[in-house]
Amino acid sequence: MKLPLSGLRVLDLTNVLAGPYCSMVLADMGAEVIKLENADKGDTSRQFEPQVNGESYCFAVLNRNKQSIALNLKDPAGLKIAHQLAAKADIILENFRPGVVKRMGLDYEHVRAHNAGVIYASMSGFGQTGPYGQKGGFDIIAQGMSGIMMMTGAPGGRPAKVGIAMNDIASGVTALSGILGALIGKLRFGEGQYLETSLLEAGLAWTPWEFGAYFGSGEIPTATGTRHRRSAPYQAYRTRDGYVTVGAGTQKMWVAFCEKVIDQPDWLQRPEYLTQALRVKNVDALERDIESVTTQEPTAHWVARLDAVGIPGGPVFGYEQALHDPHVLARQMVHEMDHPIIGPMKTLGLPIKSSGALGSIRQPAPWLGQHSRTVLSQLGYSAPDIETLFAHGTVFDQYPDKARLPA
Repeated sequence: MKLPLSGLRVLDLTNVLAGPYCSMVLADMGAEVIKLENADKGDTSRQFEPQVNGESYCFAVLNRNKQSIALNLKDPAGLKIAHQLAAKADIILENFRPGVVKRMGLDYEHVRAHNAGVIYASMSGFGQTGPYGQKGGFDIIAQGMSGIMMMTGAPGGRPAKVGIAMNDIASGVTALSGILGALIGKLRFGEGQYLETSLLEAGLAWTPWEFGAYFGSGEIPTATGTRHRRSAPYQAYRTRDGYVTVGAGTQKMWVAFCEKVIDQPDWLQRPEYLTQALRVKNVDALERDIESVTTQEPTAHWVARLDAVGIPGGPVFGYEQALHDPHVLARQMVHEMDHPIIGPMKTLGLPIKSSGALGSIRQPAPWLGQHSRTVLSQLGYSAPDIETLFAHGTVFDQYPDKARLPA
């Protein structure tokens, strides 16, 4: 299978989520991703629960299609190996605190001196410059400082974090788009480049409606629960046995909703609901009125009625329901595979479906240092030299006696 990034080598120096997510997608697209990990405990997420046979299931979901080399970077011999890998890489990713890679001689300027065409991507909490450039950052810190926590959750409640690590994933996706753009630029103009993003900026970049409203009218976005700031009815409504989401955001859909879904045609004449703007202004009363009807029947009843007239709507699932939904399964978002330590396991499927070969899940996540010998051999190290490096603790393989999967 010829995938779009086949033949490209990625040196992944990242840890936990933002960077590993980015490198996973690059690997899915065919790149050879060499994940360089600390010889002690490896990627921090290897310690995350649940553990199955001593391997983190969460790490395994995020690090498929990669190779792992485990090095002691405090050992000059280990750092030398890292420099050799950087010199041969087409793409390098790092998410250390600004300044760390420079002290190791693995920053862009040092690498470019030996690898002029490299595409080098840095991810950090707040970027490489600015007043907060040296400040460490995690997802929740960026969610708080980007204003996102103040616009999430129930109205009048405490600041709420988005249920997933949104800024982490946003940073990974943003870096990914920059890397792919840089690759296209290199194909056209023959030059590599340095790019960087942060958890803070990537999260802010996902707020265009709120940004426009603030600079257009001074509006400060606050928590709205499941409501939309510009459209109503557009939220989750209580039913007899749960919640149903309704997206009747146009005037045509509002008419159909009143007449054919909730059987309240007289609402079309109520002055407080005549226009979209009025429905948004009177959204509290609108919610009470709609729920006085929707709580009389179960969610499935309302979903069927919404579907029948073409109004977007659906049930509000718990995560376990989402992962067992027949549509999610039909779209192959739950992928089964075998891990050499965990055994049979499930991983997230590919979210992009394509007519040609764009991505594939080819191999499970590696155990710590699984490909250390293979990578060293590819760098030209002899078998005796490799054994010496292992003996000195420069290189590590968590399961040296296990039969290794093909690199």
